[in-house]
Amino acid sequence: MKRILVVECMQEISSFNPRQSGYDDFDIQRGARILARRNTNQAVSGALGVFDAAGDVEVVPTISARAGSGGLLSAEGWRRLSDEILESVRAGLDRIDGIYFSLHGAMGADGELDPEGFLLEQIRSMAGPKIPMVISLDLHGILTDRMLRHSSGFAIYRTYLHVDFADTGQRAARLLLRLMSGMPKPAITRVVIPALVRGDELITKNGCYGELLRECLRLERDGVALAAGIMIGNPFTDVPELCSQVLMMTGRGREAAEREAVRLARDFWKLRFRMQGKLISVDRAIAQAKSIDGPVIFTDAADATSSGASGDSSEILRALRDAGYTRRVLAPLVDAQAAALAHEAGVGATIEVALGGTIDRRRFTPMTVKAQVKLLSDGRAFLETMKAPLAAGPTAVLTFGNFTVVAMSRSVSLFDRAMYFANGLNPVDFDLIVVKSPHTEHHMFDAWTDANFNVDAPGATSANLKSLGHTICARPVYPLDEDAAFSPVATFYP
Repeated sequence: MKRILVVECMQEISSFNPRQSGYDDFDIQRGARILARRNTNQAVSGALGVFDAAGDVEVVPTISARAGSGGLLSAEGWRRLSDEILESVRAGLDRIDGIYFSLHGAMGADGELDPEGFLLEQIRSMAGPKIPMVISLDLHGILTDRMLRHSSGFAIYRTYLHVDFADTGQRAARLLLRLMSGMPKPAITRVVIPALVRGDELITKNGCYGELLRECLRLERDGVALAAGIMIGNPFTDVPELCSQVLMMTGRGREAAEREAVRLARDFWKLRFRMQGKLISVDRAIAQAKSIDGPVIFTDAADATSSGASGDSSEILRALRDAGYTRRVLAPLVDAQAAALAHEAGVGATIEVALGGTIDRRRFTPMTVKAQVKLLSDGRAFLETMKAPLAAGPTAVLTFGNFTVVAMSRSVSLFDRAMYFANGLNPVDFDLIVVKSPHTEHHMFDAWTDANFNVDAPGATSANLKSLGHTICARPVYPLDEDAAFSPVATFYP
């Protein structure tokens, strides 16, 4: 039996969220609990399915640490988390033939701006140079030089909106099995592109980024590459190697891989302006919404919790109220104080509460209202696509005038309708719905609304990238530096 060690560490951060993440933000699973995640749309699940089907594989599950997006992981949180991960891996390394490591790629910790690279380096040191170790990554990750030097191969998400979690784990697992069966370690070609991108053109189904990824698939089908991908990083994770990059993995000579990687990088660079967020001012969006009969979406991507923002912006709510918008409004808000006050008062009570501005006080100002407590919950739900659990803590549905707000104690991903449904609310019953995510699956909102306004609001994940204040990433980089130049250079990892 071939013994494969499975380990996972996943979080995406925004360096511009003032609240640091901590150890307690991670859902830690050990041993057999990881195996219970079979048959879910997650990378680990996809990998387990491939290992199960192989028949001659014994899986050694060690530890899975997953956290929702948030701010930089605290130094103490990182110390405790990394110690536990490395201790679990060390305990499971006996007679191991291969390692599968599920990562995100956009982590960041206080004192360690390349956490994934650190973990891979340490595990490689423990396992030795001959044990193949394959990683899976979000296309919004940042695959660093250290990560590449200490891993044997990779699989990268191919879709945004992300729906191919399990598929990515399957591809990683198949590559690992091939390496364990004697296939030589593939050569990796990397071309770094000094561009940060955001916006609708990144939707792989119909955007220009998707066209480039389909070219990567063609190269795989034609046998030019074992795997090819383009990672676009997370522009809110301000770390030294933040970038977009073309990656090519091949078992052949490197000439063809270099040629194709450079070509793809040049094509990507030509599209850099097109791949920027197109924003509309809040005032203009409200004025247009007033003239539309059907329901509309206000996309508040600047406060997207799934991208690492704090989620406590009430700026759009205030603008709607001040502009005299009278139709029914539904919005989410991370506000532990408001939720606690509502739970203390009870259902049916009227409370005076300052909504928002409890975390990112530099960007957001509290909005004082008198609200009725309509419903209280424990804030538990399951994501629609992944079926992964959400734990928002004590949660309250508050109403005031034409506004309904779901106030949560903790940040959770809001890229679907899960938290609305879990609290007895259906977005179709409202005229204007605030969505704190840059994009959602089409059927969730866009299929039945008349317009979707991507509003230019403040926040730690604003598509107005110049407003964020990058200080660590390599410069020049577009669009922070409009005159950034690009001459593609391929780097090779044997």
